[in-house]
Amino acid sequence: MSRKTPLFCLKYSLLVIFLLFLQGSFAQTNFKEIDNLIQEKQSILGKDIVALIWKDTLVYKKELGDFKSRTQAPIASCSKWLTAALVMTFVDEGKLSLDDKVSKYLPIYAKYGKSYITIRHCLSHMTGIQSEPIKLLKLLERQKYKSLEEEVDDFAKKEIQNNPGIEFRYSNIGLNIAGRVLEVISRKKFDQLIQIRLLRPLGMRYTTFSNYESSVNPSGGAKSTADDYMKFLVMLLNKGMFHGQRILSEESIQQLRLVQTKTEQIKYAPKAAAGYNYALGSWVMEQDNNGIATVLSSPGLFGTWPMIDFCRGYVYLFFVKNLLGEEHAEIHFEIKKLIDEQILSQCK
Repeated sequence: MSRKTPLFCLKYSLLVIFLLFLQGSFAQTNFKEIDNLIQEKQSILGKDIVALIWKDTLVYKKELGDFKSRTQAPIASCSKWLTAALVMTFVDEGKLSLDDKVSKYLPIYAKYGKSYITIRHCLSHMTGIQSEPIKLLKLLERQKYKSLEEEVDDFAKKEIQNNPGIEFRYSNIGLNIAGRVLEVISRKKFDQLIQIRLLRPLGMRYTTFSNYESSVNPSGGAKSTADDYMKFLVMLLNKGMFHGQRILSEESIQQLRLVQTKTEQIKYAPKAAAGYNYALGSWVMEQDNNGIATVLSSPGLFGTWPMIDFCRGYVYLFFVKNLLGEEHAEIHFEIKKLIDEQILSQCK
């Protein structure tokens, strides 16, 4: 016993030193400026707010008003990122290619002269199908559809504004087409499918696409919590791994980060994302010289703003129930600048 005691003491001492170092490193991270900025802009951002920052672990959490990190709320276009990731689970299994023609699975698209639209076009808003800006009134009009199949078949009958892959027009069309393709391949409803393949493996117990008032909406119909959505973002940051389980391959994560557009192709984008390119299901806030996104974001109409900085290795999530405005983007970039200064690691 006496021989083991010095070894035990040494291990214990090393552990204490490590914890003290860790505590000291986080103590140096001062998020007070972020606190002050959020409180200063609260009247613009919304009364009920949850803000989270993840850097190896949760390093910042702010709850204001009635919102808590477990409060469920609609996340609007943040849903698109989830749907794009679900598509990649099929790509990983070889059941689908991003460059497959939609008409391979939905023959009605060939019938109406849209046989050249691919899954990649759908995930990057470059189908060429005539679309209108996403507005609350348009979301309410979806209630006339009894199923995703009915809605997507209706898209096939719309006019073409340009050939696929030429112009980017942000809408709900492409992601919903992709969601319907997954239904055909799997023979399961979209809301069941994403539960089985993505939400349950990530432990996102309070996230759902189920909607009893209208058909399921892969592009904007999810409800989630800040805690749940953070799990998804951490998985993406960790190259497809979550709690030792592989959710997506590294190749799929790389595909999700690949810039799909050029600035001159952007014909319509919401004000909050004006001037930025697009990947698959998310906006490219920053990119490297090889066309790979280093910062991705997928803001929603109701104010939720998720962002991943792959270079600096952190996730920022702002969760709120409010209407997204142009001024919100400016505030989130102010917050990001403060985070970059505190994280003390540079993007190379």
